[in-house]
Amino acid sequence: MADNALLAGPALRRLRKREGLTQAAMAASLGISPSYLNLIERNQRPLSARVLVQVIERFDFDPRSLREDEAIGGLDGLARRLSDERFVDLGIDREEVQEFLAAAPQAAAAFARLYDSAGSQSGHREDPAAKAREAVERWQNHFADLDEAAEQLSDQLRLSSSDIGASLRDRLREKHQITVRILPSDVIPGLVHRLDLHARQLQLSEMLPGAARRFQIARQIGALEQREAIDLLVAGAGLGSPEARALFREHVTDYVAGALLMPYRRFLRACEQTGYDLAVLQRRFAASFDQVAQRLTTLQRVGERGLPFFSARFGRTGRMVAFTAGASGAIYPLTGARWPAWVPYAAFESRGTMLTQAVTFGEGEAAPKHWLTIARTVEVDGAACSARKAIVLGVEARFAGELAQARGISLDPQDAVPLGVGCPRCRRADCLTPATPRLTASL
Repeated sequence: MADNALLAGPALRRLRKREGLTQAAMAASLGISPSYLNLIERNQRPLSARVLVQVIERFDFDPRSLREDEAIGGLDGLARRLSDERFVDLGIDREEVQEFLAAAPQAAAAFARLYDSAGSQSGHREDPAAKAREAVERWQNHFADLDEAAEQLSDQLRLSSSDIGASLRDRLREKHQITVRILPSDVIPGLVHRLDLHARQLQLSEMLPGAARRFQIARQIGALEQREAIDLLVAGAGLGSPEARALFREHVTDYVAGALLMPYRRFLRACEQTGYDLAVLQRRFAASFDQVAQRLTTLQRVGERGLPFFSARFGRTGRMVAFTAGASGAIYPLTGARWPAWVPYAAFESRGTMLTQAVTFGEGEAAPKHWLTIARTVEVDGAACSARKAIVLGVEARFAGELAQARGISLDPQDAVPLGVGCPRCRRADCLTPATPRLTASL
């Protein structure tokens, strides 16, 4: 209950000063005692619903201002910025970050604005991928309106009781006059899909497996039928560069495809019935491992929440190339971070095998969090060679007791593998898999 309490002291104090009122005068207007108002302003008491209604009715007050921290990604966004290597010597933990955000949200927003603009002011180009990822973080990777629309369309097409691929093809042909054509890889070299509006064809490479073909068809349907909603999301994200807007659009369009193939209520029910058994979910929804992994990061519908997973993708060189925090609270690691003892790296040596590992890590945390992580390799869709990537899913161990993948795994924090903060910043002398001296030792 305490986690959901509305602490709005700074906002209420600014409102009182704007009106030129003393605490006694404002308290009288709201029908509360001055001492109680003093506690609210100091964030020692939450703002109750009754008092909030009084504030709205008696003053020109917009309750949306109470969520001003969303513009910087909330607690997770601020913690990610303060985990920068420039602040590592300060030892700022998540509790301090929370106190900073609660006590001085505008100061926190000012810091975030300075931090975000520092790159361009010092001559560094803004990272479009980082900006797009921040926009996804603000939504915790759950876009409720798109999810509802995709679920309704899925029910309409009765995907659960008919051939998914045929239903999707029929929808694309009958509503949008676009047919699906499978082409030899040498006809569309370097591409896995192409929309040819002149021929009214969605052209897919023969190299795409079945799950990837269905995803591309669902993606095209989502892009066409949810265009207005997607446009509104992209415009509202406030992204400065065309590259960042394009990446955010790609993510949201992929989101619609996943929601169409794995409709929310049916998918969540299957998760709960099977203990989030990933192999069963793949078969039941005719989806790939990476599609299921990404869908698991989205289960944040109000009143129907799933477990808060994060997911990440690693290239064969060991570099993290994608990261989705969802509602997990996991923070995107610093550029160049490596954890050779972590299970995604071992996954490359066990092709296609699902590996499970309990670990502790947490950028910017005083006490690293305890996670259950699951990883396996997947083939890159449409690749002409045996290119692979490793997908890792993570959920806090305190939620993992009933998971099918947790069977036989100790969830005692003492048995977890400590990953620290990534090789560029780690100074552990007893690491089992150390990086090269140039990363771990001072010059």
